[in-house]
Amino acid sequence: MTVWDDLVGQDRVREQLSAAARDADALVTAVSDGKPEDPEAQGSKMTHAWLFTGPPGSGRATAARAFAAALQCTSPDRALGGEPGCGFCDGCHTSLIGTHADVQVIRTDLLSIGVKETRDLVRRAQLSPAVGRWQVIVMEDADRLTEGAGNVLLKAVEEPAPRTVWLLCAPSLEDVLPTIRSRCRHLTLSTPPVEAVADVLIRRDGVDPERAHAAARATQGHIGRARRLATDERARARRAAVLKVPLRVADVGGCLKAAQELIDTATEDAKQQAEEVDAKETEDLKAALGAAAGGRMPRGTAGAMKELEDKQKRRKTRTQRDSLDLALTELTGFYRDVLALQLGSRIAIANADVQDALDRIAESSTPAQTLRRIEAVIACRRAMDRNVAPLLAVEAMTMSLRAG
Repeated sequence: MTVWDDLVGQDRVREQLSAAARDADALVTAVSDGKPEDPEAQGSKMTHAWLFTGPPGSGRATAARAFAAALQCTSPDRALGGEPGCGFCDGCHTSLIGTHADVQVIRTDLLSIGVKETRDLVRRAQLSPAVGRWQVIVMEDADRLTEGAGNVLLKAVEEPAPRTVWLLCAPSLEDVLPTIRSRCRHLTLSTPPVEAVADVLIRRDGVDPERAHAAARATQGHIGRARRLATDERARARRAAVLKVPLRVADVGGCLKAAQELIDTATEDAKQQAEEVDAKETEDLKAALGAAAGGRMPRGTAGAMKELEDKQKRRKTRTQRDSLDLALTELTGFYRDVLALQLGSRIAIANADVQDALDRIAESSTPAQTLRRIEAVIACRRAMDRNVAPLLAVEAMTMSLRAG
């Protein structure tokens, strides 16, 4: 195994990152031999700032973490012409599991990344590596930077410390400030093939081949969603409920009931995920603040507890929104399959497990109606991006699905 094994269906990106890791290794070796340091020397494939873009599920963060591990690789085979990123040495292993002192991975469950958090990152980025070869900062959600936070980051990307590397991830170039993206080397990832995703689920997660292929096909190559669908019974039950919606919007009452159930499902999903994290976070903070037996808190700690509660509330809101957005994505996929059947397209059907429902909707409607229904789902997603109340947005959508 190497650090690149989880980078599914991205051969071109892997080659580019491997070449950059080789040049980065040569640079560190040259500096140790007393030569001047220049990460962006002419002809070098290494640079101080990278921007990974690609559709959801393409593996942007996976590519960035793999590159971070390759930069920290300490395998003795490198001196013999081996590729950095062996996957076994201490540098690779600790980078991949998140314990390397010089690899900081930033991800957020909140709606945005603010100025304060970004300033803390920038201060860290000015430090020299503590134990590794590079100071690497992986920002998995660069698209969630506020405008102020983006301006703070810009300064660090413009004038980086000599041995610091920024790895930013976002869905598209447009999701990042133009001033930042113009200072980064850009890598575009594509949606991996269904077969490649299924192979990873079988090989790495031990998923039954039939279930692995069904999950990969249903999620159209989205690695994270495919893994959850293949390994989580709750995720399969939630998806099954969502795919019944097109059959339940025959009348106004059915539309309103289906909308409420979609909201309730997203709320329950967010609640379950929060319960898994919030209790431990709260107990850890209480212990750190010196809570007495029985849970009595020392004076002056109420502010810290309130800050944690606010963070957990914002995260729950984000999780609920993400869960609802996933349901809308699955609805879009359902109607995409309906349209393919109506047009006699030869593209693979993603939701083959509900073929009867697809056939019923395809036979009882026209391609024009199906397109309007897809547009209604997209309009709902846009409405929620504008902070329209989720229930109102979903009710409007289900009424449009009925009207066709």
